[in-house]
Amino acid sequence: MGVMGKFRDNTAVILWILIGSFGLLWVIMDVFDPNAIMGGPRSLGSVNGEPISFEEYNQRVEYYMNAYTQQTGNSMSPETRALYESQVWEELVSSKLLEQKMDELGITVTDDELLSMAYGDNPDPLIRQYFAREDGTIDRFMIQNVLQDEQYSQEAMAIELQLRQKRRQQKLSNFITAGLQVTDEEVQEAYKLRNTFADVQFVRFPYNEVTDSEIEITDNDLRDYYEENKENYKQEESYRAKYVAFSTLPTAEDTAAISNELIKLKEDFAAAEDDSLFLVYEQSTTPYNGVFVAKEDLREEYAPVLDVEVGEVTDVINLGSSVAIIKKVDENRNEIKFAVLSRIIEALPATLNEAGENADTFEYFATEQTSFEEEAERAGLVVQEIFATKGNTFISGLGASQQVLDFLSNGDEGDLSQPIELATQLVVVKLEEVTEAGPRPFEDVKTAIENAVKNEKRTQIVTERVESMLASNSTVASLAEASGKEVQSVEALAASSTVLRGGGREPGVIGAIFGLSEGETSGAIEGVTAVYVVHVVSKTEPDLSTLDQATVTTIRQELEQKENQRYLAVWLEELKDEADIVDNRSKVFR
Repeated sequence: MGVMGKFRDNTAVILWILIGSFGLLWVIMDVFDPNAIMGGPRSLGSVNGEPISFEEYNQRVEYYMNAYTQQTGNSMSPETRALYESQVWEELVSSKLLEQKMDELGITVTDDELLSMAYGDNPDPLIRQYFAREDGTIDRFMIQNVLQDEQYSQEAMAIELQLRQKRRQQKLSNFITAGLQVTDEEVQEAYKLRNTFADVQFVRFPYNEVTDSEIEITDNDLRDYYEENKENYKQEESYRAKYVAFSTLPTAEDTAAISNELIKLKEDFAAAEDDSLFLVYEQSTTPYNGVFVAKEDLREEYAPVLDVEVGEVTDVINLGSSVAIIKKVDENRNEIKFAVLSRIIEALPATLNEAGENADTFEYFATEQTSFEEEAERAGLVVQEIFATKGNTFISGLGASQQVLDFLSNGDEGDLSQPIELATQLVVVKLEEVTEAGPRPFEDVKTAIENAVKNEKRTQIVTERVESMLASNSTVASLAEASGKEVQSVEALAASSTVLRGGGREPGVIGAIFGLSEGETSGAIEGVTAVYVVHVVSKTEPDLSTLDQATVTTIRQELEQKENQRYLAVWLEELKDEADIVDNRSKVFR
């Protein structure tokens, strides 16, 4: 494959190489001069006074739309576009914050560094991606040719910018994480965790064996729990709204019209000499197969093709989500060859236009002439209620929608949306109420608190019962006999495990197990779903003297990468919290 082909085929790889520099959602730097695209009069917002223009925002959205179309072969739906638009905004904010920080720290990349990344003994992975031969070696002649030949000037500029930005990001990352170090002790602990095993026996006492009738809860218990755990009941900003819907599903008339299109093609299909070419030309949603199929293996809905002669075409068959006509191409005893010309059943432009006009008319009159509720009643529409939380695209009462969430999070109480296109309907939304972020009122979470308190009391009751039995039954065998339980065994339980076979996900219990010595029996261990009493039959730990340097290096790199990623994610969030970020998207797009 040529270099130009690699450029086209590896666009996504370039993007993720840059993203991987920080392990965060990163942004590919524009090939064009950033200052040139910042000059537009419209501003979507700013980061510490530096504007985010509509031009650069739209340019990046268009990049994602083109990539999406190339990868899927489909155009991007309004809902998918809304998700990418939200992502692009976050990328631009992060990009500007990081650029500002690198400028503040004076982080630059010299020409010598770039030359080393391209021509050095250990070229950058991006260079390897483009210029590696089939045997894995680097084609240095091609590097020289692309980076210096005028016909590759745009490509050379793109590579230079990508290398320069990547190196700059690496320097910033190194600066931020310079104080983070993984000690020898941490490497040894990680090695021990991965190579320590135990054979154990345990008795399990599930919490759900305690019935509600055994639990007493007072209102004071609930209120005390609420005061002590208010942090657990914090909520993001939330929205209560109403909406009306206009269906964009295909009508019976649409189905009939699409079927009629196929009826008109029956004669041409029957006369076609090249069925494969005919299906491509007529844009059939079912590709040509061209192989014989045993009649008994034929799909039930395709059965009408058995009743026509070779060269003939069936009447229109409704396949549920599509309609089709089928041509019998050939027949050989118990086998048949056929071709399917199909069309997806979808709303035709007239149906979509009618839904759009109805939605526009409703939005106009509900805004200018009457109220939302009055116009819905006049139009015979059902008003439905929805609830949403900031940052969560799932809208209770409607389903997932980034577009609706964007309207709610950027609107004011009483605002009416323009028609929003979802998968099967257009909706007009009225924002009724915005609730500030903070602890939810006691009454709103009382049921959840009651369940939490019940679980605490169940845990307490079961723990006390087990401790009481342990006083006179010191082995798991005698404890099981006294309680009517079964002794369960697990061999080669890894210290790094989070699931205890026979008990489910119990990381806390497994941690307690490996705090015991070989031959030791535990007390009552409170787990997620039960109380456990565990006996360690045997325990094997690795000999640290056999820990070779290659393994040390691998573990250290893994731990450093995880720690750096965690720290950088926190650092970027703090950078956002401290920044002056102005978001004018709702005003501009409105």
